[in-house]
Amino acid sequence: MSKIWLIIQREYLTRVRKKSFIIMTLITPLLLAAFMVLPALLVSMSDETETVMVLDKSGLIAGKLEEKKDLRFVLLAGSLEQAKTVYQETDHTALLYIPEISVQEPKGITIYSKKNTSLQTQVRLENMLEKEIENQRLLASGLDRQTLDKIEADIKLTTINLSDEGEKDNNAIVTSIAGVAGAVLIYFFIFLYGVQIMRGVIEEKTNRIVEVMISSVRPFQLMMGKIVGVAAVGLTQFLLWVVLSFVVVTGVSAAFGINAAPSPAEQFAAGQAAAAGEDVEAEAIATQSSGEEGTQMLTDVSRAISNLNIPLILGCFLFYFLGGYLLYGALFGAIGAAVDNETDTQQFMFPITIPLVISFIMSYTLVLKNPDGPVSFWMSIIPFTSPIVMMVRVPFGVPAWELLLSMALLVLGFVFTTWIASRIYRVGILMYGKKINYKELSKWLFYRV
Repeated sequence: MSKIWLIIQREYLTRVRKKSFIIMTLITPLLLAAFMVLPALLVSMSDETETVMVLDKSGLIAGKLEEKKDLRFVLLAGSLEQAKTVYQETDHTALLYIPEISVQEPKGITIYSKKNTSLQTQVRLENMLEKEIENQRLLASGLDRQTLDKIEADIKLTTINLSDEGEKDNNAIVTSIAGVAGAVLIYFFIFLYGVQIMRGVIEEKTNRIVEVMISSVRPFQLMMGKIVGVAAVGLTQFLLWVVLSFVVVTGVSAAFGINAAPSPAEQFAAGQAAAAGEDVEAEAIATQSSGEEGTQMLTDVSRAISNLNIPLILGCFLFYFLGGYLLYGALFGAIGAAVDNETDTQQFMFPITIPLVISFIMSYTLVLKNPDGPVSFWMSIIPFTSPIVMMVRVPFGVPAWELLLSMALLVLGFVFTTWIASRIYRVGILMYGKKINYKELSKWLFYRV
């Protein structure tokens, strides 16, 4: 055991002292902060008011378009040529021309601009025109928008779990995100650090360093030390990413005041009130109403998160995080020992990675659609797919016996793959210059060394 511990220390310290480890550990939180903060910052910096000139020959639309905080309208009169001339002398965004149209067939409406019209501007104008035409049609039918709004129903279902502990609120979106986030982390962790084990074994085998190490330790001890050592490196880097990402994102958000910016709902409500000609008090009421809806949404999400079994989710994540890595890490180590270079690994990696890829894809389809279905059950029990599939199912609630059975089989699967990998590792680690196939690998399982 002491020799395995020495190998773990060597693998851990060698990797955490590398410049690549330090650089990636520091750069990844910065990239995450950039992805989270930069879009919001760019939107706030490019939040300019657009002005659209409107020439309405029909008299049906002009003056009825709703102005927004970032969108203004200027009404024109006269001919189209005169309007084009006036528009060319300004720096306004576009010229909206509405010819003589009927409410039933609103054709011929055109946008003139000095540059290509942006998709956002086109869609916003189309939506406004469609809404106003609909209002005109409703009035012609003897209805108005207020009556239609009263008729329309807006249903939001409240979901409650009935359990032995009583009634608990839940949210399908929050539950799904919690499960998928853990599954994605496990998926990429297995691939990232499993490949590191394989490359490390190939490198030591190619440089003949392993011949010196085998003289002091057994191949099984060397393989286990390498697997556990790389796992410790992965956990260290993951924890550092979590801590540093939180610090960086919080610091950058506070420095640029992004959290203090009004929400899109508040901006929309303010624009609605201003366009309708309401006073400051009415605008404040509209903003407060939208803010209350946003607050209620956040409250519902917070309540759903608080009702999740967070300790169970974190405990299962840590178990399947390590269990899945150890199971696949042993196989990646065996592949590294069986080949002489990384090019030869492709034929052996494909069958190993198929269960991972299938479980990752199925998590987004059948598992989220029916987390208690037979496919979800069996994939969460089979050791090669359980680290990802069971992680998706846990937030939805899994019977204790299923969870214990899945964990027990994962441990047995790790022991089994470790036994197979050790039989391959002990032979392949000292074999050079021979092309290996599956038939040859099967023979290695029964060699006496």
